[in-house]
Amino acid sequence: MEKKKVAILGAGVMGTGIAQTFAMKGHEVKIIYVYDDKDRAKPLETMREGLQVLADNAVIDENTIPEILSKVSCTENLEEAAEFADIIFECIVENLAVKQDYFAKLDLLCPESTILATNTSAISVTEIAEKSVHKERIIGTHFWKPAYLMPLVEVIKTKYVSEKIVKETYGLLEDAGKCPVIVQKDVPGFLANRMQHALFREAISIVENGIATPEDVDKAIKNGFGMRLGVMAPMEVIDSGGIDLTYSIHDYLFPHIENSTKPSNLLKEKLDEGKLGFKTGEGFMKWSQEEMEASQKNLIEGLIKVARALGRI
Repeated sequence: MEKKKVAILGAGVMGTGIAQTFAMKGHEVKIIYVYDDKDRAKPLETMREGLQVLADNAVIDENTIPEILSKVSCTENLEEAAEFADIIFECIVENLAVKQDYFAKLDLLCPESTILATNTSAISVTEIAEKSVHKERIIGTHFWKPAYLMPLVEVIKTKYVSEKIVKETYGLLEDAGKCPVIVQKDVPGFLANRMQHALFREAISIVENGIATPEDVDKAIKNGFGMRLGVMAPMEVIDSGGIDLTYSIHDYLFPHIENSTKPSNLLKEKLDEGKLGFKTGEGFMKWSQEEMEASQKNLIEGLIKVARALGRI
């Protein structure tokens, strides 16, 4: 099967991670610089560092790194990218108007066979497509960070997208070693973020109400159900334990669980105090530079170990 040519709009962390994903699978990749990307971003250096980590952890052969990097080029020219690409993944600022304008431009420039995909994690894909003519070829593909390691990609349908585009996008992602899931309705948070932030809301509420410290909240998740989730997730857990048991627990527990439709007051207090987490060295917990670096290193190496243990890498 002939490899698709892949273009990435935006050279930030997500764009570079997606580019690396496809280059590792032998696709020709072209990264399109936007805004100050050419001066600020260093996608090939970032990619080289990511590939080296994979080599250090025996995921890839170090000798393949130059060949992988040779698959990637960069341009500022939209016309060049439009002529090159079979699919374009947009990874730019989370601003609806900006995304709409870029998709409208790409829609005019690209052949009708080109798939136009957005990596937005929050904005309605249907709304992103509104200013374009060929709305049927615009689709959501929400990768998870780090994109070159996390298997999940949410494939979001719009009210316009054709089933042909959905099928082609799904197949391309599978061939790239990803685990795509179809989000049948273009709703806020799509699929996984809805569940993730429902958990975040309850975790913050537990801290806010003095039930446990931030450290113990994280320990409980990492060493409890979080450890199991990669093997047996909620719907299977429910069926395993029994619908009757789950119903009984929910009937008793739900009145006591956080159900606010607004961000927590504690979160707002942290925001107002300028305690933004890694950005400022303190959020719910305090972080030194060494601790932040160790956290990121632990994330990448931990994900590799988990993926290897679960047969996903």
